[in-house]
Amino acid sequence: MMGPLTPRFMSALVCGVLSLNSALAASLLSPLFTDHAVLQRDQPIAVWGHAKAGERVVVSIAGSRAESAADREGRWSVSLPAMSAGGPYTLNATADSGDTRRINDVLIGDVWLCSGQSNMALPVNRALDARSEIANAKNGSIRLLSVPLASSARPQTEFASPVGWQPVTSSTIPEFSAACWYFARELQKTVDVPMGLIAAAWGGSKIEPWISTASLRAHGGYDEVLDILAASVNDPWRASARWGSVWENWWRKQSRTASEPWSARAGGDWRKAPAELGPWEEWGDERLASYNGMVWYRTTVSLTPAQAAQSSVLSLGQVDEVDQTWVNERPIGAKASPTLSREKRAVPMIGTQSDRTYRLPPGTLVPGENLIVVNVLDTYATGGLRGPASSRWLKLADGTTIPLDRDWLYQVPPAIDGAPPRAPWENVAGLSVIFNGMIAPLTQFSIRGVAWYQGEANTEAAAAYGPLLERFMADWRTQFRAPLPFLIVQLANYGAPPTQPTQSGWADLREQQRRVVARDTNAGLVIAVDIGERTDIHPANKQEVGRRLARAARHVAFGESVPPSGPRVLDARRQGGRIVVSFADVTGKLVAYSALRPVGFELCGTEKASCRFVDAVLAGERVALDSSTVPDATRVRYCWADSPVCTLFDEAPLPAGPFEIEVQP
Repeated sequence: MMGPLTPRFMSALVCGVLSLNSALAASLLSPLFTDHAVLQRDQPIAVWGHAKAGERVVVSIAGSRAESAADREGRWSVSLPAMSAGGPYTLNATADSGDTRRINDVLIGDVWLCSGQSNMALPVNRALDARSEIANAKNGSIRLLSVPLASSARPQTEFASPVGWQPVTSSTIPEFSAACWYFARELQKTVDVPMGLIAAAWGGSKIEPWISTASLRAHGGYDEVLDILAASVNDPWRASARWGSVWENWWRKQSRTASEPWSARAGGDWRKAPAELGPWEEWGDERLASYNGMVWYRTTVSLTPAQAAQSSVLSLGQVDEVDQTWVNERPIGAKASPTLSREKRAVPMIGTQSDRTYRLPPGTLVPGENLIVVNVLDTYATGGLRGPASSRWLKLADGTTIPLDRDWLYQVPPAIDGAPPRAPWENVAGLSVIFNGMIAPLTQFSIRGVAWYQGEANTEAAAAYGPLLERFMADWRTQFRAPLPFLIVQLANYGAPPTQPTQSGWADLREQQRRVVARDTNAGLVIAVDIGERTDIHPANKQEVGRRLARAARHVAFGESVPPSGPRVLDARRQGGRIVVSFADVTGKLVAYSALRPVGFELCGTEKASCRFVDAVLAGERVALDSSTVPDATRVRYCWADSPVCTLFDEAPLPAGPFEIEVQP
């Protein structure tokens, strides 16, 4: 396992990254244009890159030719005429200086961008029947490109590391997105053209990091935090101080006590933590045995006047998951693990690092006792300050390392409504940072559409997800300058099945997904609530996800008459002592699996806790509900829980998805 990064190693790493980015920036052709590339058919073909300022560049493919002169920063771009599906072709770019690039085995077809969080990132080698799927993977007309993980406070024009297109083989497919690959493989059965698959997914990511800054500002409510993000580029210490003030104000409003635990005067029940710290679930404190939430830590370090006057770096070791850190009551940093705990344990991410090191602003340290306070938030499984005690230290400019080996104290705060705010530069929970690092470099490249599998990370604020999803789709259509079709995978089932009607953030978010797609004529919903796994947030059956994505694409992107998903609810109306629910897009007739009648239907009044399970009877494309036990019902819910049992299908066979609708007169 890699140990703590030394300053020398970090310096070399930064220099290496800068050198790599410089090399990429200097490339005559954008790194998106490599051997085996797929270019979007039936649309003008944009090609771009870098050359010397003012230099002329000529680009050609299949008899078409275009030229451009590089601007003052060396950027150039051309547009070649649209082409029909076919190939292979050779793409040539030549500069006046003689610099030439020849890109071989280029196909013209459909390019799909597959994005989201860990269920889109989950690779083929983790999916169902991985061994046989990998052994039989061979398709020269489907090409793969994986976007490297990267987050940035401002939009990038190049990727964080080199990329390249690869044909599907048993050696290239194992680490590629399973849902994306199975989608294309299935779609090619009816849309027989070459396909390029771009996978850009990050486990644990909320939707907000995937939306551009301009779009989030237009959405409203993010200006203050986006200003802090912008400030972090040139003045990170000032940005950290401003963010700390935002966080402290949230604490003052939400805390049920007057205590400010980052203060030297803070009271409360501070207890001694084990010397090695580690996961708090293992401390023997009954309150923490299965606790997910926040814990406060504090310790002190004593410095001489000469030591306090030096610049310094603070290391907290590994933190699971999120920290907000103060030194002498001064906010000095906030970071998060690269992906949510439940996802990083299941889908390893290359290049992630959860060590926390902060360079302290001048004047932070004082002679004598210095107070270090850390708030740690954990949302799943184990949490806390992890790693060996030797990973927690204060390093001074003269090379002295002072271990933080005094007693660490901890305090468990009272229950707080809502989750704490997340720093805007956090990679998976910040604002615009994944768009800036992973999507912005793609936006000149023409694509056919987007497959989006995300939402698990937003279930704690599900009511806000619908407007954000609408904003996200509009944003990407603007960024890619095309009316892109979106294929939205609805959240799968996960968790314990219900024994009675319940409130559910997962169900609320599924409903937001359903309603947004229903209002968007260029979007399709992929139901997955029947193919999840109760004990695994990453269901392995990505083959069926791929099949359903392909079906939605056939309807939305290619205009086929095939229904995009399973039975779609239309309305619910009173008929005597019954409430009748009508469905559209039914193939054949409605059927109930493993029973004469479907289960999972609820009738509800106006109050949240008023829902009751009711008997249901099939009638062609309708379901009749017995309303005798809820005579004043105003709503119908179906399949409503984190992990519901859903038995209503059609003869396709496809499931009816979860919904909540009002009862009509």
